[in-house]
Amino acid sequence: ANNPLQYPTQGVEVQPLKTILIPGLSLKQEGKPNYMVHLTATLGTFDVAATVDMVSMEGAGEKHLMLSSPLISALNRQLKFVTYTNTMFHPKTADSILFATEHHESFFTIKVAHRISPKLYSSGYEREYNISSLVTIATKTFLRYDKLKDLIDSIRQFYPNVTIVVADDNEHPQPVTGPHIEHYIMPFGKGWFAGRNLAVSQVTTKYVLWVDDDFIFTSNTKLEKMVEILEKTTLDLVGGAVREVTGYTATYRHTISVEEGGPDGDCLHMRIGHHHVIEGYPDCVVVDAVINFFMGRTDKVRQVGFDPRLSRAAHLEFFVDGLGTLHIGSCSDIVINHASKIILPWSKTESQKAYDHFRYSSIGVDKNLHNEIYYFKNRFKCMTSQ
Repeated sequence: ANNPLQYPTQGVEVQPLKTILIPGLSLKQEGKPNYMVHLTATLGTFDVAATVDMVSMEGAGEKHLMLSSPLISALNRQLKFVTYTNTMFHPKTADSILFATEHHESFFTIKVAHRISPKLYSSGYEREYNISSLVTIATKTFLRYDKLKDLIDSIRQFYPNVTIVVADDNEHPQPVTGPHIEHYIMPFGKGWFAGRNLAVSQVTTKYVLWVDDDFIFTSNTKLEKMVEILEKTTLDLVGGAVREVTGYTATYRHTISVEEGGPDGDCLHMRIGHHHVIEGYPDCVVVDAVINFFMGRTDKVRQVGFDPRLSRAAHLEFFVDGLGTLHIGSCSDIVINHASKIILPWSKTESQKAYDHFRYSSIGVDKNLHNEIYYFKNRFKCMTSQ
């Protein structure tokens, strides 16, 4: 309260190697024969956009600028014209500016960053949400073309014009054709998260909906509701619920936290539950992880990405990578069906037998590699779950 220096406390930004006027600099002091202030920078230099009579200046164009005057009014007018020019740039940095006078000093920061350009997406010309223009459906398939066909047929029943992107790492790919279908062939057995990366990389709409290839759309699979929530909230991703053939509906709502550890690493804690209800949407809550049926902002999903080394089984890993980046919700009233996995052994097709063998027989082999990737990459030494 006794500091006579006035300066900006936050919000001052400069583009790399550009010049700005520093707002709000002033000295609130009376009764002295001479008034003096000086500024010191680390990543830039100072100058003045105009000079004021009866003000002396030393250090123009340098990192240290000194201004003095017998008139406080003249000094304060000169301070309105002080400029800062960035001379050294590194992403996500800020220059700490020392602003001082006799017996007093203060610090404020100038953020150095490029301006972030907005990403605009065409939403069509309809007054209501145009799902075909806003959403792309992405999936990954392997040895389950029958399930994939059922999924596509169910989508077309409700959303005939939405683009479907299919990533396929079968050894002997079969044609997947039809209006608004994009079928991408991958190297054989490339894996689950690699397929997700490929599918999401081809999305051109504002939102991407992820579904497994053995899901079935119903009248309760309300993409409009997901879009509405993402449009009207700060959420980056919203999950729904999956109904099994038994009638059980799962939402897989979890909160995640990381406890700081010692030299050996941190501990990951995952708990069933949520943070709070989303205002205006009583069936939706804020969480840190959702089930394998979710819609997200395409650019944010790409920002987190899917580790392609996690090939056979992975899900939570995406949300751990997105912790601190993604703002996530879960809605229990947006439901997709799960095709039955109950198949009698003697009735399985050769394709189903091959799928089971490829996926489940390799889990034990892949587990050590998975743990090495998962724990080492995130510097975890332990994990607890509920």
